[in-house]
Amino acid sequence: MSKGIYAFIGFSLFIVGFLALFLMLVGVQLSFLTWIDAGGRLVGFLIRIGMILGGVIMVYLTQTNWRKEQEAPDYLIRNYDTDQD
Repeated sequence: MSKGIYAFIGFSLFIVGFLALFLMLVGVQLSFLTWIDAGGRLVGFLIRIGMILGGVIMVYLTQTNWRKEQEAPDYLIRNYDTDQD
């Protein structure tokens, strides 16, 4: 899968988790997430927080340029081709 799909999934996970957390505070639930509270309100709260954090981490990891991170910064590379007497 491409980075764009992973970013979309992460962003969707963040939005749905945040919306579910907000609606839980109001006292309403999304119909397809009613199973989350089956283990109790604390477990449901932790799952919603996990959805939010998981979405943020997925988006961050997909937006990181790993090849650029592995290269040394320009100020650490010494240029031996020029004579600087």
